[in-house]
Amino acid sequence: MSKNVSITGGASGMGLQLARQYLRQGNKVAIFDLTIPDSVSIELPQLSTNDFGFSEHCANVCDLPALQAQVEQAVATIGKPDLVIHCAGILLADRFEHHSQSDYEKVVSVNLFGTRNVVEAVLPYLNEGAHLSMISSMAGITGNYTYAAYCSSKFAVMGLSKVLRMELKPKGIDVSVICPPEVSTPMVTKEHQTIDPICLELKMVAGVLSVEQAVRDIMAGLEKRKHIIVPGFKAKLIYLLNRYMPDAVMFSIVDRVVAKGLKKVTSQ
Repeated sequence: MSKNVSITGGASGMGLQLARQYLRQGNKVAIFDLTIPDSVSIELPQLSTNDFGFSEHCANVCDLPALQAQVEQAVATIGKPDLVIHCAGILLADRFEHHSQSDYEKVVSVNLFGTRNVVEAVLPYLNEGAHLSMISSMAGITGNYTYAAYCSSKFAVMGLSKVLRMELKPKGIDVSVICPPEVSTPMVTKEHQTIDPICLELKMVAGVLSVEQAVRDIMAGLEKRKHIIVPGFKAKLIYLLNRYMPDAVMFSIVDRVVAKGLKKVTSQ
């Protein structure tokens, strides 16, 4: 049975690959993004097997009224969403003392308040049996060097997802939170131009996934309607260690990785 799928951040990275795969499966898809390249506007409709099976919407998740208007248009085109995947987000990586207040607020505004706005915009259209999902990160499970703002926002998304699960489960609506490790997306490629080597050392512990592999694991987790979805074997291992190992053990591992990274930096 086909689904109506709404994807924010659907014009690039994991959001775009998710849109491709759900369209190929015969589902109807609506994507939302700040801007949508012509190449995406040409490619995705060709993958649709349904009449009126695809719609695209330029929307800023920080602008709630405009977002609500675009969601309303999407519902008018493809119908109420059976599955919502919120992928839109931004990254700022720098040591805390180099984060300005405005930098910090921008990351939290997009990643946390943007998530909150997406939920408010779609919730009136979610019927019993619907599924709401949102991207957090491995950075929402464990901290990372230079990720003060990003981790703050992604830990908050984890907390939000748990509350939403409790509140929406009695209404027959499932909630999932997706925590990928490093994924080879345009956002990560840009980050690598200036990434701190210690941050990179820590990220490599959880491994790197291609967009295709990450999306396969995400879709498998969504199909099972899991609450927490962690793509990738190494990332799952880190998640389990973080969950069940004492903090002292996890901190000792992290401290060794940081010390190794600092040694590399000072020796250069």
